[in-house]
Amino acid sequence: MSLMSPQSPLALPPSTAPDAARRRWLGSAWAWAWMGAGPAVAVVGLAGCSAAALRQPAASHAAATFEPVAPGLWLARGQGGEVDPANRGRVGNTALVAGPRGALVVGGGVSRRQGVELLAAARQIASVPVRALLITPVRQEFVLGAPAFQEAGVPVVMHPAAARLMRARCDNCLKNLKRELGAQEMAGSRVVTPDRLLEAGDPWLAEVTGRPLRLLTFGVQAHSSGPGDVALLDEASGSLLAGGLVSADSVPDVQDADFAGWRQALAALGGLPLQRILPGHGPVCPPQQIQRIAGYLNALEARTAQLLAAGVPLSEVAEATELPAFARWEGYDSVHRRNAAIVYLRQERELLRQPAPEGR
Repeated sequence: MSLMSPQSPLALPPSTAPDAARRRWLGSAWAWAWMGAGPAVAVVGLAGCSAAALRQPAASHAAATFEPVAPGLWLARGQGGEVDPANRGRVGNTALVAGPRGALVVGGGVSRRQGVELLAAARQIASVPVRALLITPVRQEFVLGAPAFQEAGVPVVMHPAAARLMRARCDNCLKNLKRELGAQEMAGSRVVTPDRLLEAGDPWLAEVTGRPLRLLTFGVQAHSSGPGDVALLDEASGSLLAGGLVSADSVPDVQDADFAGWRQALAALGGLPLQRILPGHGPVCPPQQIQRIAGYLNALEARTAQLLAAGVPLSEVAEATELPAFARWEGYDSVHRRNAAIVYLRQERELLRQPAPEGR
C-alpha cells in the first residue's frame, strides 16, 4: 500500500478540499510519521527507525576494521546505503580516538553483535583501555550495539536530548530491525539507559582519555541535525567527528532536523581550524564538505517552497524535487525523496498556521 493509495490513512484529500480537510490530513500524516505506523513511514519520516522502502545495492559482509586517519584516530567505515539483510544494517561509521589515559569509541553499531566486534577491534588497536562509548546521532545504526559496551564495563554517554529521543523511539526501531534483519542477527540488542549525560563543554571525555576533546552542540536545546546531536572536536589532530551534522558523498537525512539549528551548527563548524572531518556516513572528507551540506539544505528548502507555492501536490513532490548538483550522492533516489516530502509537509504546515487574509 503506497502513501497515495486510497486505502492509505495518508491518502491526500483532493487539491480543492477546504483548509479544514487539509489540516486534518496533515495532523494524521504527522501522527503516523511519529508513531512509525505502516508503510507510510518509509516515505514520510522515520527512516532511521523503519525498514527502508527503497534500498541501495547489497554490500558484502565484513568484520569491524578500523583504518588509521591521524595519530591516535581511526575510522571503521559503514557499508552505506539503506538497512537490509545483505549489509546487516551496518551502514554507519564508528570512530576510535585514543589518548594517554584511555580511548573513546563514537558510534556503537546497529546490533549487540556488531558492538561486540567494534569493541574487540578497538581494544586490539588502542594500547589503552576503552573508557566510554559516545552515541551520536540517535539512529539505529549507532545505538543498538551499546549493550555490548555496557556488558564489558564500558559506560555509554550521550546528550540528554538524545537520550530522551532514544527512550521515546528506539524500542520501535528494534522491533523493525528484528523483522528486517532477523532475530539471530539482533540477538541481545536492546535500548540501553546511558550511564552518563554530557552537555557541551563538559570536560569528562578529555579527562578520561587524556586527549584534548571538545564536545560541541548547537541550536535551541541542542537541536540541529537531530535532538542532542553532538560533534566532537579532536584538537590534537584538527579532526571533527561530525556524527549526523555532516555526511560525505551521501544525502543527509532531515527527518529529525531543526534547519535553523543545523545551519547555526554548520556556520560555527566552518569557522573551526579543521584538517579533516570524520562523518557519520561516508568517507573521511575535507572541511569544505560543511559548505556542501549547507548547500544541499538550502537547495532542498528552496525547491520545495517553489513547489508549494505552485500548488504541486505531495504525491508529485518527490519526482519534482530534482537537485542535479547532488544526484551522485548516495541515497539520492531514496533519502532525498523522503527529505523532499518531509520538508514540503513542514512548509505546508507552517503556511496553514498563518492567519487567512482579511476578506476570505
